[in-house]
Amino acid sequence: MSRTVAALVASLAGLVMVLTAFVKPWEPLGTAVVDWFNVLAAIAFVLGGANLLKVNLLKISAREEGWGYSAVTILAFLVMITVGAFKIGVHPDPKFPDVALSGNKEAVGGAFWWLYEYAMSPITSTLFALLAFYVASAAFRAFRAKNAAAVLLLGTAFIVLLGRVYVGVLLTSWIPADNGWVSWLRLENLSNIIMSVFNNAGTRAMIIGIAIGIAATSLKILVGMDRSYLGSGD
Repeated sequence: MSRTVAALVASLAGLVMVLTAFVKPWEPLGTAVVDWFNVLAAIAFVLGGANLLKVNLLKISAREEGWGYSAVTILAFLVMITVGAFKIGVHPDPKFPDVALSGNKEAVGGAFWWLYEYAMSPITSTLFALLAFYVASAAFRAFRAKNAAAVLLLGTAFIVLLGRVYVGVLLTSWIPADNGWVSWLRLENLSNIIMSVFNNAGTRAMIIGIAIGIAATSLKILVGMDRSYLGSGD
């Protein structure tokens, strides 16, 4: 019964959001539905935080492999919540100097800003720097010329890469840049043509396919055919 009610509420909310885009008098109702969603999202954040604590505390208690990472995760989670909730190191807003917590927690100089600037940002940069090696390794494996499609992919990637660096520009610098039908043979121009024409065409095709998929999935949810968002029911 509870799953049926939840599916009915989801269908009605989705239907209201669709209709408010076409029926002007229903716009306030659509705004109310968005407000309800924001309330549910806030509750979901609380549940998500509680679940994070539960999962990692259980791992620490059982001394499972990697439990030290769980301890660091919990410590960082609690520190960031405490610093953000109590706005440690943040000065009151000039408009409300007598209200201690009126300042912006992300203001420069605050503890939240300091942790993000000197802890989160360096960690993120390090992660992406490490991922660059994995991307390079994956590209090396993908660009092996095993068949016609792989040869086409390899050639296209080679042209685009050369057209974006000085060496590639230098290699075809002897081709006149002011000759209309010949200038496109320069590597920088070939690279731009590939990215602006062929790449855009492929990207738009994928976006259209994604949009159709989203529309189909939304329709299945509205009519109650797809209830995967309710979980397994266990």
